[in-house]
Amino acid sequence: MVCGGFTCSKNALCSLNVVYMLVGLLLVGVAAWGKGFGIVSSIHIIGGVIAVGVFLLLIAIVGLIGAIHHHQVMLFFYMVILFIVFLFQFGVSCSCLAMNQGQQGKLLKSTWDIMDKTRIDLENKLNCCGLLNTTESFKDFSSDYANCQAPCKQTPVGCQTCGDMMLQHASEALRILGGVGLFFSFTEILGVWLAMRYRNQKDPAANPSAFL
Repeated sequence: MVCGGFTCSKNALCSLNVVYMLVGLLLVGVAAWGKGFGIVSSIHIIGGVIAVGVFLLLIAIVGLIGAIHHHQVMLFFYMVILFIVFLFQFGVSCSCLAMNQGQQGKLLKSTWDIMDKTRIDLENKLNCCGLLNTTESFKDFSSDYANCQAPCKQTPVGCQTCGDMMLQHASEALRILGGVGLFFSFTEILGVWLAMRYRNQKDPAANPSAFL
């Protein structure tokens, strides 16, 4: 059977969805591990990662069942949902790659404002206090520094701001995140193409007179 035939398309689509299932299980497992060992205590972060993992797992299950049974309706919905995910992920990945340092600072500020207990955990783990000590945010920084419990407060030198520490590595992290996101977005468009191709092929084992 040449690659591009019914069996090859079926096997390729099944393999791709097995990979998606493994990634979904990995996300759920990492989130549970991070919560269990106290690495991340925010229920919002944990819930978000688990939700993404479960969503990816469900999409992969739908695609896998549709591929095994050559189910037209399931393959159609799988194509539509995966294409929507591709558009969203492609846009986010391009935004990560195009973000400059000023935009990174604004993103950190908006994230810092909604963090609760995670902010304390972050300060303790990075050994820093507050976000950014600027003229515009001096009042918020003073409040954060007063509530900070990081070990560096006991030293004569004092603490470095968490914002400066994170911005030092933010550009590299965003490039990695954007690159990985772009890679997976193209695997998603590959899944859409495979599903469309496979959906329009005839099953050699089916009734030759049946319309597929």
